[in-house]
Amino acid sequence: MKKNVLITGTSTGVGFDSAILFAQNGYKVYASMRNLKKADALKEKAESDHLDIHIIQLDVTDAQSISTAVQTIIDEDGKIDVLVNNAGAGFAKTTEDATEQEIKWVTDVNYHGVVFCTQAVLPYMRKQKSGQIISITSVGGLVGQPFNELYCGAKFAVEGYMEGLATYVSDAFNIKITCVEPGGIKTEFMNSAVSKTAVDGALASGEYLPIFQAYMAGIQKRAKEGEAQTYQTGTEVAEVLLDISKNENPPLRIRTSEWAEAFCRLKTQADPDGTKLVQQIRSSFL
Repeated sequence: MKKNVLITGTSTGVGFDSAILFAQNGYKVYASMRNLKKADALKEKAESDHLDIHIIQLDVTDAQSISTAVQTIIDEDGKIDVLVNNAGAGFAKTTEDATEQEIKWVTDVNYHGVVFCTQAVLPYMRKQKSGQIISITSVGGLVGQPFNELYCGAKFAVEGYMEGLATYVSDAFNIKITCVEPGGIKTEFMNSAVSKTAVDGALASGEYLPIFQAYMAGIQKRAKEGEAQTYQTGTEVAEVLLDISKNENPPLRIRTSEWAEAFCRLKTQADPDGTKLVQQIRSSFL
């Protein structure tokens, strides 16, 4: 029986490209998305290329939706081999300017959704004594950045959650854990981030406005001058995910580009892939 993979957030971007790439490489893909009205492009690609892609509804902010999606896979296959926690959304706004609703939203989409999806698959992976959980975090999960503190906080939380989980489920139950840390990605994720950014001057106002304007100017400058180095395509990131899924001893964390590696070096140079730290924690506590 071929391996299956559940990928969240597959309507566009990295999730879309990953669903196609995994299917092209022999996986049975359960491509999940919150809104099935956005499934047409993936459905057409799957049909035209005869890919083993099954599109299912899953909203990472809805625990019942997650449970139903996982149960659908178990009922059909009796197992889940790989979970790719891809769904997420960018957000750039000062802490003062963010509303309570926005703070809860960015945390739910980027952190709580990862926890609840992982929680849903763990019992099956534990029973089968195998499995792999790959979570797309970000360089923002290692390095805090201006106006991204709420987004970075959620991604830092994912990194800590996965690191803690890896210290005991990997050895005991053969469940492999990896955090994938891209830099910029040329997908609709960027558009989503911009749409959630205080760009109209009404929110990023007062004393923050000059800092915010400098921040936006820097982003635009880097996009023009170093786009090839800074921003990857969704397919390039998907290729990293596929490689990890085939790795018998995958790293705890991995950056997806030379730019991302350099950006995080001060945080990662002592233990680039996180392996040493996990071993140290195991020896200290277990």
